[in-house]
Amino acid sequence: MPRASDSGGFDAAHILGEWLKSCRRGTNISRNTIAIGLVVLHHFRKQVPVSRDEVVSQGGEVKGARSGLGNILEAYGIPRTYLKEVTTRQAHQDAQHLFEAFRWGAPLAALSKEDKDAILDDLVAVLVTEASRWLRRQNLKLPLDRRQAPSTWVQTIVQSAKSRSSGVVEQHLVGAKLERRFKDKQVPNHPAHAADKQTAREGDFSIRALVYHVTATPSRDVIQKCASNLTVGKHPILLVPGEQVYRAIALAQDEGIDAQVSVMSIENFVALNIIELATEEETDFFTVLQEIIEIYNRRLSEVETDLSLQIELH
Repeated sequence: MPRASDSGGFDAAHILGEWLKSCRRGTNISRNTIAIGLVVLHHFRKQVPVSRDEVVSQGGEVKGARSGLGNILEAYGIPRTYLKEVTTRQAHQDAQHLFEAFRWGAPLAALSKEDKDAILDDLVAVLVTEASRWLRRQNLKLPLDRRQAPSTWVQTIVQSAKSRSSGVVEQHLVGAKLERRFKDKQVPNHPAHAADKQTAREGDFSIRALVYHVTATPSRDVIQKCASNLTVGKHPILLVPGEQVYRAIALAQDEGIDAQVSVMSIENFVALNIIELATEEETDFFTVLQEIIEIYNRRLSEVETDLSLQIELH
C-alpha cells in the first residue's frame, strides 16, 4: 500500500512539506494555515479531483472554512476551540496554492480508495501533529520580583508575550486595566483581531469622549482611525509597546495629527494606573496587578481561542 512519501512518482508528503514551508511567517506556521490545510485534505477525502468552482467561492474563500470548520477539526481529533473559523485572506490564498500543488486532486483520483485514504491519513497526521504542538503550549508563567516597579512588571509581561501575542495580550491587558479602573462603566470585550474585519467600531475601547486604540505594531491604518475620531469630537489615545512609541508618533506626524492624538506606551499606561489605584485604595501595587491579571484572564477566555496566552504570576 503506498504511503504519502511513495505513491507511484507522486510524492504527496513532499508537496505538503513544501507548501508548509511556503506558508511560514517568520518561524511560525499559523493556526489558520493548519486549519485550512485540513479543509483542503478533507475535500480530497470526499471527492477527487475537484474543480475550483466546487471548492472556492467567487470571493476566494474555501468552502468549509467557516461553518463547517468545527466539524472538520473534530473529525481529526482537534477540539473546536483550536480555531473558530479561518479568518485571514492569506490563509485562503494558501489553500488555493495547496489545491494547485496537488493539481486539484487529480493524481489521487488515479489511486484506489484504500490507497488514497492511506495517503491522506499520512498527510492529515502531519497537520494534526502541528496542531497538537500548539495545543500543548503552556500559559505565560511569569516570575515577577515584587521589589521592582510596576512599569518593570508590565514591561516583563509585554516582552514575554511578544513572540506569541500578535497584539492579543496587549489589547486584553489594556481592557482589563480599564475595567479595573472604571468599575461603573461597561468596557467592551472583542477578539483582538476583530479589527481585521470591516467593523463600525471607532476603536478598541470607548469611554465617554475617549477612544483607545491598542496595537503591537502601529500602522497608517490605526492613525487614520485616530484622525476619524477627531472629526467627530472624540479624543484618540494610541497605546503601543514602549519600543514602538517613536514610530507611532512619526506616523501621526505624517498624518498631521501628532499634536491632537495622545500616544503612550502600554507599559506606562498600565503601570501608572496600578500606582494610582493602589494609592487610592491603600493597598500594595502587586495586589492591584494581580486583580488586573485576573480580569485579563477572564476577558481573554470569553472571546479568544488561544488560552495559552493566559498569565500566571509567580
